[in-house]
Amino acid sequence: MSQAPMPDFSSSVKLKYVKLGYQYLVNHFLSLLLIPIMAIIAVELLRMGPEEILNVWNSLHFDIVQVLCSSFLVIFISTVYFMSKPRTVYLVDYSCYKPPVTCRVPFATFMEHSRLILKDSPKSVEFQMRILERSGLGEETCLPPAIHYIPPTPTMDEARSEAQMVIFTAMDDLFKKTDLLPKDIDILIVNCSLFSPTPSLSAMVINKYKLRSNIKSFNLSGMGCSAGLISVDLARDLLQVHPNSNAVIVSTEIITPNYYKGNERAMLLPNCLFRMGSAAILMSNRRSDRWRAKYKLCHLVRTHRGADDKSYYCVYEQEDREGKIGINLSKDLMAIAGEALKANITTIGPLVLPASEQLLFLLSLIGRKIFNLKWKPYIPDFKLAFEHFCIHAGGRAVIDELQKNLQLSGEHVEASRMTLHRFGNTSSSSLWYELCYIESKGRMRRGDRVWQVAFGSGFKCNSAVWKCNRTIKTPKDGPWSDCIDRFWDSFLYGDWEIVFLGFTHHPLISCQLIYSFS
Repeated sequence: MSQAPMPDFSSSVKLKYVKLGYQYLVNHFLSLLLIPIMAIIAVELLRMGPEEILNVWNSLHFDIVQVLCSSFLVIFISTVYFMSKPRTVYLVDYSCYKPPVTCRVPFATFMEHSRLILKDSPKSVEFQMRILERSGLGEETCLPPAIHYIPPTPTMDEARSEAQMVIFTAMDDLFKKTDLLPKDIDILIVNCSLFSPTPSLSAMVINKYKLRSNIKSFNLSGMGCSAGLISVDLARDLLQVHPNSNAVIVSTEIITPNYYKGNERAMLLPNCLFRMGSAAILMSNRRSDRWRAKYKLCHLVRTHRGADDKSYYCVYEQEDREGKIGINLSKDLMAIAGEALKANITTIGPLVLPASEQLLFLLSLIGRKIFNLKWKPYIPDFKLAFEHFCIHAGGRAVIDELQKNLQLSGEHVEASRMTLHRFGNTSSSSLWYELCYIESKGRMRRGDRVWQVAFGSGFKCNSAVWKCNRTIKTPKDGPWSDCIDRFWDSFLYGDWEIVFLGFTHHPLISCQLIYSFS
């Protein structure tokens, strides 16, 4: 007589709920431990009765000197704690530059210009076409006016004109949104990696808005696409030592002087990916700004891999064989970015991950390193630490790789993909376009945590963690105001994840499906 087969526990037991139970148990271990202790104390007090409790209280003898010393000690410890506690830094508001439609560069226009500029190099033109098709960029990205000329005119005057256009527009919008007056700015930080004129861009801003003579101004250059978070880190440090201050950060990349007109394929990539963009951010440590600020800065971790030669040279400005200057992107870029991210999350993980994930990671590490067990490295579930992710929109490959390694869903990387599609790689300002996308979708709620991750030359990986102060209403203006409805939400349909992308060519056929098997 044949025995009945054993039941398939993997299908009958909901492992998801087992994991949720484990997470709740570990994360609330102290609370769950206190409940029975408090219950035992309550039962004991009920058993003793009021008279016995009163007798115990009366039997205690308090000396006036002991009471005064204890009170002084409590006051002293409290004072030292609050005096040494870092000042809370708030992100009051920010604005993103929206390029005019006259700067729009559809694929057809870009390729037509490439054919005319590189008419003696048809293979380079074909290479750029292949890159564009796989890049994740859409038909509405923009390049500055100087690049629209044939041939382009990357002069100093044109570069300054682009800088004034993108920076002043973003600053004007920030003043309008926050009611900030130029004289109220105490700290100014401008970051632009590849365009560093004299006088500096920060001096240009001071001259335009007639800022105070005692303003603390900084101009960061050569720091790559992660310079936006480096500026946030610098602003945070300055706000720790200057009370009741406002800090304005301008993150941008000026495209005009950096358009490459040669034939080196590794140096043609930036032409296909980088587009116009800029963001202005207001940070403050004033207590009065607590109620109107959008976010509070929780953590900021910077990782620099410049000591390694491969990391240092993977994004490198140089001349080609014909003497034309451009940015050389190494084939090892993704592997180097992965190593930098690994080092960064190793540092930030203990600061943000719940205890359940940290315990699993520790057990996995002990099993592999000490007992030599052939376990796969445990990847912590960062979805338990953050509700929203802003991954630098450096290219489709970057977003794909981080989504895969961090096991994120399509919704988690939707802001990055849509920013890349609509605005292209805007360098250090891309994180703020992504944050604005999440707000424009009406998804930002009070208490939500946001993780911003950026990569830059050097090679650097920087990340910042923000906590939402208040539920943010869907903005009526901004860079997404006229197109957010065309970027539909991602959703799951069976085993396929579907994201709809809007196009403007025809009102009836205005969507494209991108499928990614999950």
